[in-house]
Amino acid sequence: SFPLCSETRTDRRMKMLRFRSPSIRSLDQEILCTIRLLDDSEISCSIQRDTKGQFLLDHVCNHYNLLEKDYFGIRYVDPEKQRHWLEPNKPVVRQMKSQQPYTMCFRVKFYPHEPMKIKEELTRYLLYLQLKRDIYHGRLLCPFAEAAYLGACIIQAELGDYDPEEHPSDYIRDFKLFPKQSLKLERKIMEIHKNELRGQCAALAELNMLQRAHSLETYGVDPHPCKDFTGSTAFLGFTATGFVVFQGNKRIHLLKWADVSKLKFEGKTFYVIGIQKEKKLVLTFHTSTPAACKHLWKCGVENQAFYKCAKSSQIKTVSSSNIFFKGSRFRYSGRVAKEVIEASSKILREPPEVRRYAQFGQSRSYNSLSHKNLIMNMEPLVPALPSTNEYEETQQSPDGGNSALGVDLQPPRVSMETSNLRPQTPKPEDRLEEDDESSGPLTISELTYSPCASMLPTPVDDGQGGVDLLFSSPVQSPARLLRELHADPDIQAQLEAERERDRAYELLTSSLRLLSSNERVNACVLSMARFIAVVMGVLLVTVPMLLLLLESDIDSLQGKQARMSVLTCELILYSVLTTGIF
Repeated sequence: SFPLCSETRTDRRMKMLRFRSPSIRSLDQEILCTIRLLDDSEISCSIQRDTKGQFLLDHVCNHYNLLEKDYFGIRYVDPEKQRHWLEPNKPVVRQMKSQQPYTMCFRVKFYPHEPMKIKEELTRYLLYLQLKRDIYHGRLLCPFAEAAYLGACIIQAELGDYDPEEHPSDYIRDFKLFPKQSLKLERKIMEIHKNELRGQCAALAELNMLQRAHSLETYGVDPHPCKDFTGSTAFLGFTATGFVVFQGNKRIHLLKWADVSKLKFEGKTFYVIGIQKEKKLVLTFHTSTPAACKHLWKCGVENQAFYKCAKSSQIKTVSSSNIFFKGSRFRYSGRVAKEVIEASSKILREPPEVRRYAQFGQSRSYNSLSHKNLIMNMEPLVPALPSTNEYEETQQSPDGGNSALGVDLQPPRVSMETSNLRPQTPKPEDRLEEDDESSGPLTISELTYSPCASMLPTPVDDGQGGVDLLFSSPVQSPARLLRELHADPDIQAQLEAERERDRAYELLTSSLRLLSSNERVNACVLSMARFIAVVMGVLLVTVPMLLLLLESDIDSLQGKQARMSVLTCELILYSVLTTGIF
């Protein structure tokens, strides 16, 4: 029987080894990851199943020799075409739902509020590449005059000074800069390139472009398509200033981060709770899918933490619901904007070399664009359809009758000292006007804000309904959805209850802080606490004994004397303890 028993045990062990061997082998399996960079080039690396997202971000930053890496992130798309940011503290395999090999994109995640505070030229160059993509895909929308200046800065950075021998009369047509690029816009770009930007090196032209772009309303906006409570399409975004909403050619909402008290979502509905003009405000939006709503909420939580908090230690875990055990919980892990700027100021190394490739991806002079459309299955360059009169010349009188698109742009001239880059800055008056108009609707362009649908966080095909195709079923009536502040008493009751709890907590903490700062009060509070503790202890001892004696059948004199002695002892103990308190 013993040989049979040993043979049975051996078979069991072999079966266990055969059962566990696939999982053991999978831990050592290498997975190929391809990361597409901002200039459309690609780098690859191999990871294991337990490799975290921070490894891939560090790999790209080491490829660039980039130190100011907190502004950047890695993006990927799941099989449902929903975009996500790769979380650095989680394993890559747990986040990716697509089949191997993995394909991702290196992009700017947090746009610097002040590009002038970026220390290294390399970081500014990568931000310039991102903004050039934003302009081309319609995410960075601006008025005609600003568009012409940004386009001229791009041409100056890519081609250098205008040379009549090298550049024909229509050389701007060789470059696709904007989704709707009219002949009039091309002529204005050419005029600025010839006359205003001559002598600027590539670094200075890029810096001027960043400085002009960062003052625009759509700077840094990753547009999330939604429906508002009326059923109208709107684009939500998060910037260094706060939460913004665009509809048509207007910015209809701007809620600064200091005024945003809570972001939350339930299913497909996203809520922004805050204060505007000293009034409580609740904004409600409807997304196409629950995954899109959760991605929108996570982006809002990350941006609020990055731009609002003074230190990363102040970042808290945020819940999507008021109920503790319900909803999603998320915490931004990383440095905040103030810490990033402080770290940048301490960089002492020699500036790394910036390799600028002649990679103008939108050039019509070469077949590179069609080639990139073939290889870019992750974020294809899908140009928006131009207007019908794209290259038709409009006949207008020289002294009047121009539309809003014909505004002349005459930017101030820039110092040509390349050793000390001095970018053009907006006038202080313009800043004041922006602050005055921040609370109400603001026109951002002559054109409707309509970014390329394939570039949205929840992308769709432009040719099959665009953004409206995201919403397969019509949005519920306003009576069925949570609405603005004055239309929903339930949300207002919740908001008021939260504020009452916050006030009570602040009052209690301030009272305790005031009491703890006074030594006399501290001694008095300590004595009272001791007194209460003694009284409670005496009561706990005497009451049960009294009840026991009163309910007993001892009627003799000896029993009465025993009860009196017990009471006397308790009174003596009580007096001793109370006198010893003080």
